[in-house]
Amino acid sequence: MTYETERRALQRVVALAGLVPVLGGLWGVLFGQAGLGGGAFDVSTDSHFRYLSGLLLGIGLLFWSTIPGIATKTSLFRFLTMVVVLGGLARLLGLWLTGVPSLVMLAALGMELVVTPLLCLWQMRVASRAGVEVL
Repeated sequence: MTYETERRALQRVVALAGLVPVLGGLWGVLFGQAGLGGGAFDVSTDSHFRYLSGLLLGIGLLFWSTIPGIATKTSLFRFLTMVVVLGGLARLLGLWLTGVPSLVMLAALGMELVVTPLLCLWQMRVASRAGVEVL
């Protein structure tokens, strides 16, 4: 695969994967905790949920911002990956402490602890192939 083909493939995959935090974050901002379904909740919990959804939306938008110059965005890509992995580790701790969540949350865990780190490694490969120093 040529560098150009690989770079474009990575850009497309990041664009597609970025839909998860952008749409999930936007859904949470607009509908709050009630957007997950289920029973009663309090206003403070809903407020916190909407705040965290805004952060998720921001993470997705920042991942999208790396697409045009993806080979030169290693620092931002690594930082965002670290944030996502830390969130995934917190979710994993919650799984251990409170039990197995819904399939949607398990899929999110897979995005956080598997897909995002793999995308980061791929971005580093593309950067390296472009001749960009990857530290």
